[in-house]
Amino acid sequence: MKVGERIAQLRKSRGMTQEGLARSVYVTRQAVSRWEQGASEPSVDMRKLLAGVLKVPVIDLFDLPDEPACQCCGTPFSVPNMPFGTDADGAENQDYCKWCYENGKYSDMTLDDLIEYNAPYLAKSTGMSQEDCVSFLGALLPTLKRWSGQEE
Repeated sequence: MKVGERIAQLRKSRGMTQEGLARSVYVTRQAVSRWEQGASEPSVDMRKLLAGVLKVPVIDLFDLPDEPACQCCGTPFSVPNMPFGTDADGAENQDYCKWCYENGKYSDMTLDDLIEYNAPYLAKSTGMSQEDCVSFLGALLPTLKRWSGQEE
């Protein structure tokens, strides 16, 4: 589902008008209308504000591809030459990439280090600003297994 459709669905399910949502996030009703129609998209930081008002995880307001990705850095495994990580016994681990998880151990990067390290690469590959990439990664990475405490 596109982000605009999701915003409209969430807004309506909470009994909000476009005007009411607009007031809550400090934009015009026309801005909300444009998002819902797909004519424009809210910025990463605006999605964070919208998520708070609509009471959903911010990651729900992104159109992320439905494909396997590293559960530490978020890089899709469809990226050319993206190697899987390995467990301590050398077996391939399809949850993590080699750079985040090798021989049963995570890299020693903190979450903040990983965000700062990966933001320039994401900016180069997507055309987003580095600031938006930092904001996006700050929203995405904490939801992944490595950082959310879901790892087994």
